[in-house]
Amino acid sequence: MMNFTIMTALKIQTINNSDIEVFSEVATRAYFDHYKHLWFDHGQWYAQRCFNTQQLSDEMADDKNLFFFAIVNEIPVGFLKLRPQNQLADQKGVGFEIERIYLTNEATGQGIGRKLMDFAIEMARQQQKDYVWLKAMDSSQNAIRFYESLGFEICGTSRLTFEQMKEEYKGMVTMKKNLN
Repeated sequence: MMNFTIMTALKIQTINNSDIEVFSEVATRAYFDHYKHLWFDHGQWYAQRCFNTQQLSDEMADDKNLFFFAIVNEIPVGFLKLRPQNQLADQKGVGFEIERIYLTNEATGQGIGRKLMDFAIEMARQQQKDYVWLKAMDSSQNAIRFYESLGFEICGTSRLTFEQMKEEYKGMVTMKKNLN
């Protein structure tokens, strides 16, 4: 197991088309590290659907999406997907969505997630957004507490409809942080 406690080595780097194979591998590994338990098939269906190179390439081709690697000691250990133009329904102001923030097990708990969130929030501020928002599994209490520690508040709930997912994990919360 790698040790990532030296945070000075963290780089946040734009993911390019030439990175697609590595991106797929990192995304799949990070997903399996944390979300296998949600699924009857241990996440195979979801990972194949969302993290295959064609799907990621298609998402990267959409200029409404921004992708960044979290790199520690030259090793990608996670990624961030931002949607700066995505608005939150029924909210006043101009929003900025943090759609995905995934880290591998080795990178979890090392302050990398906080630095990625700070990066996203600062980007939203620079773009003069009114708020940042995201969705989290309602069963992921550690993640919810983490987002709350950054000033996010729950502002809505929803349920996923994937039949391959275990019923007790389909709940989602929407969280928002005002920037002004």
